[in-house]
Parts: sequence; structure tokens; C-alpha cells
Amino acid sequence: MGATTKRRLASAALAIGALAASATARAGYDQLNLPVGVTPISQTAYDLHMLITWICVIIGVAVFGVMFLSIYLHRKSRGVTPAKFHHSTAAEIIWTIIPCVILVGMAYPATKGLIAMEDTSEAEVTIKVTGYQWKWKYEYVEDGITLWSNLDPTSRAAIHGDVSAAENYLLSVDQPLVLPVGKKVRLLITSDDVIHAWWVPQLGMKKDAIPGFVNEMWIRIDDDKAGIYRGQCAELCGKDHGFMPIVVDARAADGYAAWVTERQAAKTAAAPATAGTLAQATAQPTPAARAAF
Repeated sequence: MGATTKRRLASAALAIGALAASATARAGYDQLNLPVGVTPISQTAYDLHMLITWICVIIGVAVFGVMFLSIYLHRKSRGVTPAKFHHSTAAEIIWTIIPCVILVGMAYPATKGLIAMEDTSEAEVTIKVTGYQWKWKYEYVEDGITLWSNLDPTSRAAIHGDVSAAENYLLSVDQPLVLPVGKKVRLLITSDDVIHAWWVPQLGMKKDAIPGFVNEMWIRIDDDKAGIYRGQCAELCGKDHGFMPIVVDARAADGYAAWVTERQAAKTAAAPATAGTLAQATAQPTPAARAAF
């Protein structure tokens, strides 16, 4: 491989790395640890992650500490002769009970968290999420609002051009999913064609969108966490899998109510025009029109 080719490959690798780093930094994932998130479930997942991590650290330090200490104290250079091991019922009971206690201690908070994740009862807002190749459809069940969310035109135009010109490249949409903060939102997730996956890391959960099947999840964004949160389809769903991002616009209660009112008013205003167009298209022609034809 020539020097020129190596330089080009190195430059391409650096460009790809810079783009990936830029995307993760914009999304807020530029950290070593698990993101805390903005929902109770994400906080539960983070707390459980840290609990298990420290338990594993303590076990590792204890086991390796005893092992290295034994190697040091019983090395041949000190004149220690190999021990003759014999069966010990007490030792077997101890090294069976201790792991069982540790596993139960880990299983209790994990099970409690899993039960909470699956509890979609008492939701205040219900939204049906449908995945398509390659976009998302959001239907607000109680409010009669429907949104189609596609990759934003700026990112689409930049795919074969200068990606630095597109803000939040491949992580922006033309119509975001608008949610209220402080309210429990139930998502009914399905697909119309192939398997997709709805995933916004800072909301703490991911669910597959499967044709002919409805998955459930719930979100309650903390009251003080209004803002924009970005995610992507997390299931390989075809050639444009990388071009169907998810954007959640979390708004305060009054802002969300105003948005719902605005969308419903726009839908009502558009209904007569649609009805008139349909009536005109299906109307029978007059005798004069038939004669002229």
C-alpha cells in the first residue's frame, strides 16, 4: 500500500471519527458512564447500574485480593510446602450461601425496576407510534392529532454534500414528537412493514416496533427537564435505517396545551377544504357538461 493511499485512509478514518464524536457530543452522550436521563425509569436504570457496578468492584477486589495475598504468603521462596486439601462441608456451605445472598440482593432492585418499567397504567396521554421505511407516524389517541416525522430536509440535502452545514446531522426531523413534562405518557409501538425500534437514550427505554404486534412503554419526563431529546431507530430496517431519527420536544404543561389547541384548530380548518375537494371530485357532471364532453 502506497504512502498516498495510507494518508487518504487515515484522513477518511479521522473524518469519520470526528463526525461520530460530533454527533455523540451534540446528543449529550460524550461521557464514559451511563447517561442519567430525564425520566424516573432512566434514573432507576442508572441507580441499578451503579449498584451492580460497585457490587462487582467489591467482589473483584475481595477475590483478587485474597488470591494475590495467598500467592504472596505461600510462595515457594518462603519455604512453604503445598497444603493437603480435604473435604470441608462448612467451607462448601459458606461459599454457596454468600453468592446466593449477593444474587438475591442484586435481583430484588432489578426485579422492582423491571416491574416499574412495564407498568403503563394510569397514563394521562396515549400515543400510537408506527414505524415505516423510513419514518415515524405519531397518533395522539385522546386529542385526534396525527404527525408524520421524517428526516429534516437539511440533513437529507447534506447526505451527499457538506455534512458540517447541517445542524444535528441525521438527528433532526421535520416534525418532532411533542410531549408534556410531568405527565405519564403511554406509547403503543408497532410497525407497518419491517421491525424497527424506538429509542431515545435520555428517556431510559427502547422498544421494538414489530408488524402485527403492539409493544408498550411509558415516559414521564421530569418537570424541570423540558427540552429537545434525540434518538434513532435501533433496529436494522433497510437501506435507509440510518436516516429515520427520533426527536422529542418536551414542553411545559401550558406550552403543550397550546400546541394541542393549535394542531386541532389547524385540523378543523383543513377539514372543510378537504371535504369540498372530495365532493367536487365525486360530483356527477351536469347535462351541459356531459353534452360538451
